[in-house]
Amino acid sequence: MQIDDSENETKCWLQYPNEIDRLAQEVREGDWTRRIAVLMMGKVGLRASGVLTAKPQGLTYNDDGKYWQLEVQGKNTKGGEKATRDAYVPDGVKRELENYAKERGIAPSEPYVDVSVDSVRRWVREASQSIAEATGNERWEHVSSHDLRRSWATHHLVEEDVSVRIMMEIGGWSSYASIEPYLAKPTPSTIGEEMNALH
Repeated sequence: MQIDDSENETKCWLQYPNEIDRLAQEVREGDWTRRIAVLMMGKVGLRASGVLTAKPQGLTYNDDGKYWQLEVQGKNTKGGEKATRDAYVPDGVKRELENYAKERGIAPSEPYVDVSVDSVRRWVREASQSIAEATGNERWEHVSSHDLRRSWATHHLVEEDVSVRIMMEIGGWSSYASIEPYLAKPTPSTIGEEMNALH
């Protein structure tokens, strides 16, 4: 895990996907709903507020792109009303969402996660604190719900070299200025690979 505490807000970048999976497993010990929330933030890139807008009826297959997508509402980075977008959903998360909705009897028009934004954020803090205590790694104490989205975005932009335009579309950023902070933290291995290739 990388951490930046040089400004007012401490930012963390979890190792993707291992530390995201570790957090998802930790919250699953308490409740499957918490795991679903973490998967939507850490593997689909939703904000905590966006998690609460996701519903089974919004999980659809995109025939043109040949992938699963999830309709969500979230922050409009241009300002104003919330914006609707289709987030890319990995196959593993799609299966878990379907199993969860079936097991819990969630109707198509009902949200997967029906709690407050503060509850979702608290779930992440509690699980991160628990991992910190179990592992002795104090960096976990700083992990927030937004760090899951940050880690998802940075992994795809920096590690996987996914196009900025694609990430803007599936992540809900409406300008380069709003996505730029996610480009700022390459891992040491990426730095080494890029710079060593020059020499």
